Amino acid sequence: MPPLRPGGRVAIVAPASAAPNAADDAADWLLSRGYQPRIMPAARSRLDTPFDYLAGTDAERAADLHAAFTSADIDAVWCLQGGFGSWRLLDLLDYELLRRHAKPFIGYSDITALHLAIQRHAGFVTFHGPMLAQDLLNGREEPTESALYAMVGGRMGQGAWIGAPDYALPTTLMPGTATGRLAGGNLALICAMQGSRHEIDTRDAILFIEDVNEAVPRVDRMLSQLAAAGKFESIKGVLAGSFTRSGARDDAQFQYAFHPLLRERFGPLGIPVLAGWPSGHGDPNLTLPLGARVTLNATRQGLRLEQAVTR
Repeated sequence: MPPLRPGGRVAIVAPASAAPNAADDAADWLLSRGYQPRIMPAARSRLDTPFDYLAGTDAERAADLHAAFTSADIDAVWCLQGGFGSWRLLDLLDYELLRRHAKPFIGYSDITALHLAIQRHAGFVTFHGPMLAQDLLNGREEPTESALYAMVGGRMGQGAWIGAPDYALPTTLMPGTATGRLAGGNLALICAMQGSRHEIDTRDAILFIEDVNEAVPRVDRMLSQLAAAGKFESIKGVLAGSFTRSGARDDAQFQYAFHPLLRERFGPLGIPVLAGWPSGHGDPNLTLPLGARVTLNATRQGLRLEQAVTR
């Protein structure tokens, strides 16, 4: 997959919720970073009630994705924000078309639905990373921005180390190392897609999970659902990202409240588990290459890429 180089051309897409007032600001932001933006039509749209949470019709949003991937003058496809609605597109997409025109695709949160479906049906690496309106226009601590450029810009080759900044303080719950395909994203979306043809494939995977606005009991329920579905039977390791806005007074304290659930669920499996990783709905929000082969080193608290993700 070709990298996004400085000066590259970026399609701004809104596969989920509407943020029409942010599209032009996002384009200006990209211009200020030296990229050439192209706002796809649905990114400037909002449906009428009762579907006013969606940026355009399902057909319009799917068409934007098809056009962004197939256009020869587009080098990367960058989501404006998450919210709700990505899952409505999954049966409308031509995954063979996307596979033939693979290019960096960036987003997270509700965009998890698209990540999982692309992994399942098209098989190329996608990037769980900061979105334009939801993150970058609001400002995120470094290395949010620089790590994204390094990941999608071809500077992270085989053997590259992905580490957290010193202030992020991830926690080793189960030490050790394991190698596998990185799979996952937003925990609620992973659970919502269970039973569909787009559900997560966790075989021999390093499982990554994160979420927002979910209290401990609901996280417990979602982990139990995935366990009952057999999704943890052959995983090689677990990377737990940001869990924020839980209703607790302090997001950092909630990270620790979540740890007993991870120990209970994954401890008996004897696999490495690293928690508090700064990816997802927190700050910073480090980019992760979903679908890439990685080694999780929970003892050293980071990941090593076992393949180039762009070249």
